[in-house]
Amino acid sequence: MSENKENSQLLHLVFGGELTSLTGVTFRDLDDVDIVGIYPDYKSAEKAWRAKAQETVDNAHMRYFIVHLHRLLDPASDETRG
Repeated sequence: MSENKENSQLLHLVFGGELTSLTGVTFRDLDDVDIVGIYPDYKSAEKAWRAKAQETVDNAHMRYFIVHLHRLLDPASDETRG
């Protein structure tokens, strides 16, 4: 791939759901995991994450996460941005 680094997307996945305990990251029901979306940069992913976290603030077992997909897609990259 000869794609210019400046034009490359830094994809981020936002997802979450209810956990079985407050200390782990095991979901209570994988069928109920909420895939919020895939975002082109950390800033927009964080905005979506904050909105979902705020919606579920009354349930301590609900957790949302941001996954840096760009790091999984190109693990050899030394990209350190968000």
